[in-house]
Amino acid sequence: METYDPATAPDTAAWLELEEDERIQRIASYHRRLNVKLPNLEVHAALHSVVENQIAEELQTVRETVARLQAEGLSRHDAIHAVGSVLVARLQALLGEGAQAQFEVEAYFQDLRLLTAEERLKKGSQKNQLP
Repeated sequence: METYDPATAPDTAAWLELEEDERIQRIASYHRRLNVKLPNLEVHAALHSVVENQIAEELQTVRETVARLQAEGLSRHDAIHAVGSVLVARLQALLGEGAQAQFEVEAYFQDLRLLTAEERLKKGSQKNQLP
């Protein structure tokens, strides 16, 4: 696996064999090649990587959500952004709860189950973009 392309799922074994910093670098390189302007390319790439990792590690709810969003009309790339946006919202809420807060995986999965392409499109790609 030489390059990353969010339109195509990376080979699971090859993806998981990469070090995390290499995954992030390949995702960042993809966005640089497209001259995508982002507030923070490294944070954006890291969030992409988290979602790709969840897919590769066979977190069923994440896999099903990406597949469903694609069936509803989103590109794979936009579906990854949609899942990443839900993750960011959960993390932001967690930060607001203080030091004793814990990430609730089931709540994250429930948010993903409720996510729709229509909702994503209504919010607009700029408003609901990963950092």
